[in-house]
Amino acid sequence: MHIEIRKEKDKKKYYLAYSYRKEGKTRKIRVYLGEDLSGKQIAGKRKEAEGKIQERLQSVSFIHDPYRTVLAPSEIQELRGLEAKGRIKMVHLGENDWLKFTEAFTYDTNAIEGSTIGGKEVGNILERDKWPDKPKEEISETYGVAEAVAYIRKTKEHVSLELIRELHRIVFKNSKHFTGRFRGRGVEVVIADGFGNVVHRGAPSTQVVSLLKGLVGWYKKNRKKYPPLIVAAVVHNQFENIHPFQDGNGRVGRLLLINILLKHGLPPLNIELKNRKEYYAALQAYEKERNIRPTIELMLKEYKRLKTSLKK
Repeated sequence: MHIEIRKEKDKKKYYLAYSYRKEGKTRKIRVYLGEDLSGKQIAGKRKEAEGKIQERLQSVSFIHDPYRTVLAPSEIQELRGLEAKGRIKMVHLGENDWLKFTEAFTYDTNAIEGSTIGGKEVGNILERDKWPDKPKEEISETYGVAEAVAYIRKTKEHVSLELIRELHRIVFKNSKHFTGRFRGRGVEVVIADGFGNVVHRGAPSTQVVSLLKGLVGWYKKNRKKYPPLIVAAVVHNQFENIHPFQDGNGRVGRLLLINILLKHGLPPLNIELKNRKEYYAALQAYEKERNIRPTIELMLKEYKRLKTSLKK
């Protein structure tokens, strides 16, 4: 690690910098220390900056290059077998079915992220514009998720940076000031559990766009190579690893999952609130072990539930 000095007009700006190699390329992490600092001030800020660089290096190691997401033939065959056992096929959803699905998905996907609006209240909001005594942001996001589901039913786009931004904009247009914008330089994401233990770090802000472009490229290259459930699961999980937005990544990721399934002729899928722990465990298995099987198994479990719920 070394100190970098940049002159801007009549001021000097100081950074702690660290260079490393990844996939044959030299990359650099910089942490801003301040401007016009004395040697004593630099020394005082250096320790904290070193800690931030170590955190970012750890984040980089967690983010898997989507171009290198390769499954062995035996793994593909095993997962194809899981798909076959699930007996997934395109079923025609009438408008009433879509209404049921949209309300269930809207409730569960928002509740997973902490929304306090109940299932019946979601129905009243979407069908009758009847608002419960709940935070306006949650009510807005209820409308937003439902609108986003309608959007992916119509769009022909599979996976793109534009689609990802648009889904975020639709869901959060009336609740977040950074709607539709990826994390800017210096905006980092760290997710902790109820005990303060870090369970996930999003990609460094400086790598968000390049990683997303890599993911889009991976999808285009592999969407016909792997079974649809595998493709959808990998894109969803990798998206969540990157965590490109300051907030709202879970909901956009699950919308992206549905969109990919629809574009491959499969029914939509809803991760239910009651399966939240299993969902998070599947994400952890992919992030830490590159194991996609738990996600596939959860998707098949939810498909079985979908068949039951649509018959009611």
